[in-house]
Amino acid sequence: MTRIKTAVALFAGLVFVALSGVAQAQVASPNETARYLAGFEPDAGSALAKFAKDANWQQHQRSFETAWKELDKRQISKIVPWTEENLKTPARPLFYMFSGPDFLYANAFFPNATTYLMAGLEPVGPLPQINDRSRYSLANLRASLQTILNISYFITSDMGSRLHHGDLRGTLPILYTFLARSEKTIQEVELVSVDKDGHVAPTPQGPAARNAPRADHGVKIVFTSAGGRTQTLYYFSTDLSDSGAKASGFLKFAEKLGAGDALVKSASYLLHGGNFARVRDFLLNNAQTIAQDDTGIPVRFFKKEDWLLKPYGAYLGPIPIFEGMYQPQMQALFRQNKVPKLDFGVGYRWRGFDSNFVVAVKKNIIAQQQAD
Repeated sequence: MTRIKTAVALFAGLVFVALSGVAQAQVASPNETARYLAGFEPDAGSALAKFAKDANWQQHQRSFETAWKELDKRQISKIVPWTEENLKTPARPLFYMFSGPDFLYANAFFPNATTYLMAGLEPVGPLPQINDRSRYSLANLRASLQTILNISYFITSDMGSRLHHGDLRGTLPILYTFLARSEKTIQEVELVSVDKDGHVAPTPQGPAARNAPRADHGVKIVFTSAGGRTQTLYYFSTDLSDSGAKASGFLKFAEKLGAGDALVKSASYLLHGGNFARVRDFLLNNAQTIAQDDTGIPVRFFKKEDWLLKPYGAYLGPIPIFEGMYQPQMQALFRQNKVPKLDFGVGYRWRGFDSNFVVAVKKNIIAQQQAD
């Protein structure tokens, strides 16, 4: 009898191990998931291959492919050569405040960044999983992407409501999609948190999360670009106002990355007021190059002895909803210089012929480049 029980137990153990192996083999990698969300056909051996036969995904693929081709023709294919000519920055960290999950434009303007540090109020969400239920959330994902695909920026209130619902919640599905469409290969994904001292560690899960100290939650994604170059993306859901930045360790972590570059666009003119002085000062002190539209740091904060400002496009003033944010100094900058036109859109004035963009470069960097 004992031998029979032992044999049964052994057989059950072998079946469990075998089934566990099958289950693990069925789990798609983050890179496979990203490509599926971006509308790329899964490999035949992928755990997601069966879902590509679904009518919902096939509609998603057709719709997204059409939208992406239009975006590339109107924006990305024009930004890339402009960047190569006008933003010749070395491999440094990129600080993209008020970004939300906009890796698309971060990569378009700063493709060589060693680390992308992005921040917004939008939640990170759980790691995306494609299954029989979540595959029906693809339409919600497309809706979340609609504004940035059409007018170059996210509408925070609209996106926020969408990112809290469905099975593909938070910013991660959007980050995955943009990484895949930017021809990146995701190697590692980890949910992380930054404490008040600026230390980043894996986010506690399960019961441990209830007793964890206050921290800003985020994600760390390690990926490779063409040629195998490894880069890292951090996105944190954090309050960048002065009170929020004081209570958070986000800017302390940013300082640890060293000198970098910065991108600011469609930022609701938050850096114009007194409630975002901490993040504004951080960018002025730690960025070597700042590329921004007029919603970024006002011209008056750039000291002439420290910065060279290069304007592009046309300054027509803010759109009506922000009419109080007109900058006479910005108007003078455009009037006093021979300003090259832009054939792509940036920010709230998203059509190329009425967009404005300013590239601010620290003069000590220019002097160093000339010496080299």
